[in-house]
Amino acid sequence: MRVAVVLLATCATLASAYFNTHQWGDRSGIVHLFEWKWNDIANECENFLAPRGFAGVQVSPPTENAVIGGSFGRPWWERYQPMSYGLTTRSGNEAQFADMVRRCNAVGVRVYVDLVFNHMADLVGGGGTGGSTANRQSFSYPGVPFSQLDFNAPCLITNYQDPIMIRNCQLGALPDLNQGVPWVRDKIVELLNKLIAFGVAGFRVDAVKHMWPGDLQAIFSRMNDLPTSHGFPAGSRPFITQEVIDLGGEAVTRDEYTHLGTVTEFRHSAEIGRVFRGRNPFRHLTNWGTGWGFLPSHLALVFIDNHDNQRGHGAGGSDVLTHKIPRNYKMATAFMLAHPFGIVRIMSSFSFTDSEQGPPQDANENLISPTFNADNSCGGGWVCEHRWRQIYNMVGFRNAVAGTQINDWWDNGNYQMAFCRGGRGFIAFNLESFDLNQNLQTCLPPGTYCDVISGDLVNGACTGNTVTVGGDGRAQIVIPANAYDGVLAIHANARV
Repeated sequence: MRVAVVLLATCATLASAYFNTHQWGDRSGIVHLFEWKWNDIANECENFLAPRGFAGVQVSPPTENAVIGGSFGRPWWERYQPMSYGLTTRSGNEAQFADMVRRCNAVGVRVYVDLVFNHMADLVGGGGTGGSTANRQSFSYPGVPFSQLDFNAPCLITNYQDPIMIRNCQLGALPDLNQGVPWVRDKIVELLNKLIAFGVAGFRVDAVKHMWPGDLQAIFSRMNDLPTSHGFPAGSRPFITQEVIDLGGEAVTRDEYTHLGTVTEFRHSAEIGRVFRGRNPFRHLTNWGTGWGFLPSHLALVFIDNHDNQRGHGAGGSDVLTHKIPRNYKMATAFMLAHPFGIVRIMSSFSFTDSEQGPPQDANENLISPTFNADNSCGGGWVCEHRWRQIYNMVGFRNAVAGTQINDWWDNGNYQMAFCRGGRGFIAFNLESFDLNQNLQTCLPPGTYCDVISGDLVNGACTGNTVTVGGDGRAQIVIPANAYDGVLAIHANARV
């Protein structure tokens, strides 16, 4: 009995550890630098993310993928078709990956790796980014190596009410690995521990609903502790977030995986899009979070959009907001960052006109680095939402109000609202066709504050609009219906 109790306690400790993001205490927010090169991410950690208070970066899959042609050049989704577990992609090689992780950790930006081990590439001719070849018909992937013995028998998912089919059959035509096979587990664990040794803080695991929870638990339990040489306390376990698309109504649910780590909360993405598209009034946001059917805050990785659903893939449909509707998108992102719910992730995209289109690439199909404009925004085909002032300054807002909850909520019953975060910050929104002009409680000490949406605090002065807070903490809050941004935010660290 005593041994059983000790084992249960050990398992509980290991499982609970997978929820720790290992972010520095004065930082928040993960940014997904989708399809960036490793050297460019390292530079971004040092030159922009760390100075602006970002806590982490999610990077594209680093494992060798199939080289796939298309009408727009190589498509984005080739990164999700592994050829081997070698670390050579268009983003860079193994040495460049290791250097990126080291440099980001050194400035306090944690690295989370997007990882694919549900399946291998559905290869139709050609090879991989590291020179590997494969024979899809015979399920031969010598770069790992995997053979037919390592895959589930070929079958297609035709019924999402059948959990066995969902987990044992092919996602599309992708050869489905059997994570119950000891050799498959060994190779996956070997990959995870190699990345951990480089200093990554954790993983975003792709296509989790298509794998059995028991198999994943067996794999995760064999991960090494994070290395103290990269600034992690002794005994630290990797952070895990799992892609489980669950809007309700399917046989496989997100709740089957929450004992293993956090889960991507797609309901948050769909619902916040509905609200800030004007399809659900702001007054309903007073119980945002579990009151809306979301996972508990510490289990939910939340986002406005991700690399799939911004293209119409995955969950959310027409409710999902993207950078293509910038005013509403910035408002939704500001709300997400101002609200204490969840572990937040910001999307950083490239421009596309077709859902298959890959990242900016030259005539030889090499990735093109983003360029940067004087206002911090990106060029060269990159959108870089994380470099929009209205978004990166809200990361600063979130850091300034850390440890507080929402208080002094106000709304007009429809599409105007405002609230405080303790005595540290205040934010207001207007999505109406008429002006917001109200005397509201900001909960801040008296003084003049910079609206961090319209500008910055630079050398003791505001480059954008200001808000004057009186001795009673109240201020006249004005957001015209035709304002460039439909949101205003002030906080304790933006006081003149």
